[in-house]
Amino acid sequence: MSVPESDAWNAALYVVEKLRAGNHVALLAGGCVRDRLMAISPKDYDVATDATPKTVKKIFPWARRVGAKFGVMLVRRHGHDIEVATFRADGTYSDGRHPDEVRFGNQEEDAQRRDFTINGLFLDPTTNRIIDYVDGQKDITGRVLRTIGDAARRFGEDHLRMLRAVRFAARLGFTIDPPTLEAIRQHAHRLEVISAERVWLEFGMILTAPSRVTGWELLLKTGLRAHLVKEWPADEIEDEQTTRWLTTLPPRYVDVALAMAVCLRNCDSKRIERICRALRTSKQLIEVVSWLVTSLPMLHNEDSLETADLKLLMARPAWPVLLELFEADLAASRQNNHALRRLQDRAGKIPEGEINPPPLVSGADVSDLGLPPGPTYSRVLDEVYRAQLNGVIGSREDALKMLRRLVRSL
Repeated sequence: MSVPESDAWNAALYVVEKLRAGNHVALLAGGCVRDRLMAISPKDYDVATDATPKTVKKIFPWARRVGAKFGVMLVRRHGHDIEVATFRADGTYSDGRHPDEVRFGNQEEDAQRRDFTINGLFLDPTTNRIIDYVDGQKDITGRVLRTIGDAARRFGEDHLRMLRAVRFAARLGFTIDPPTLEAIRQHAHRLEVISAERVWLEFGMILTAPSRVTGWELLLKTGLRAHLVKEWPADEIEDEQTTRWLTTLPPRYVDVALAMAVCLRNCDSKRIERICRALRTSKQLIEVVSWLVTSLPMLHNEDSLETADLKLLMARPAWPVLLELFEADLAASRQNNHALRRLQDRAGKIPEGEINPPPLVSGADVSDLGLPPGPTYSRVLDEVYRAQLNGVIGSREDALKMLRRLVRSL
C-alpha cells in the first residue's frame, strides 16, 4: 500500500482520530481501501463508524447531513469532504435502487451489505491493518470482480450495480466472475427502471475513461447496452462499428462530448437530441455533440472549405474536440491523416484576432436602409460577415457599400 499521503488522507485521518477520541470505532471503508491496496491514489476517502449521525454532528458541528436516513454525514477538512457513514444493515429494496429501511449495525454487517467484494474492505489507518469479511483481498489479487453474496439478489436490490460492475471491471482491468456476469445478463432489462440521470452518470464515466473500449464491449456482452434508454435501441452493426471507433480515441480521459459524438456519429441532430434528452444530459452537451456530428462532413471536404467556414468552426470552444473527432474518423476508416494536417496547417496560419472579429456592420445599419427585421434581414448580415471573414472586405466603409448593394438587389 505504497501510496503517497495527501491532504485528503490527512483529513480522513483527522476524522478517524476525532471519532476514536470519543470512544467510537472508526475505519476507512470501500473504494479508498481497494485503491490503496492496488497502489492507486484514492480520489476521496470514506469513513465507517459505529457513531450515529447525531453523535457525528456533536463531534463535528459543521458536518452536513447528506443521507441521514442512511446514516451518512459529510465532514469537511482541509478542503476535502470526508463521507462518514454509520455501520448499517439494509432492509428490502422495492424501487430497485435504495433500501426501504436501514438499521444501524456492526462492521461485519456493513461489509456484507455492500456491492462487490473489492469494495467491502475496511482499513485501520493507524496500523494499516486490513479488515476483510468478504475475501476482497483475494479477488483484488486475482483481479476478479465478484458480488458479495448471491449476485442475482445483489442486482435485484440495486439495478445500477450492473453498470457499476462494468465500470469497475473495465477501469481496473478485472474479469467479471462468471456467476456475476450471468446475473447481469439476466437482470439487464431492469436497468430501464433506474433514473436516466444515474444511468448517464455511470455510462459517461465508462465512455470517457481510457478503458472505454473494454467498457463498451462489456456493455454489449452483458446486454446492458440495449437497455440504456429506449430511445437508443441496440443495433448490432452500429454497435460493432462503435467499438472500432472508440479504439481510435487516445488512451486517456477524453471530453464526454467527443465520446458521445463517436457513439452517435450516424445520427441527425433531432435523433441526437432525443437520445441525449432521454439520458438527461445537459443542454450544452446536446448542442456540442450535435455540432460535432454535423460539422464533421465539412472537414472531409477541406479543399472546398472557405476561410469563413473554417473561422466559424475555429471560433467554437469545441474546435479542438472536432479535430479529435476528425482524427478518429480518419483512423476508423483507415485513411491517412493528410487532410487533418492540411486543415491544421490552414488553421495555424490564421491570426487569433481574425478568427472571430466583431462584425463591421450591425442590425442598426440594415434598419437605416429600410429593410424590416426578418429572415432576409439576417441573411444580409450573414453574407456581409462571411465576406469579412473571407477577407473580401476589410473596412466598415467596404462593408456598408456591400450592405447597400445587397439591400438594393432585394
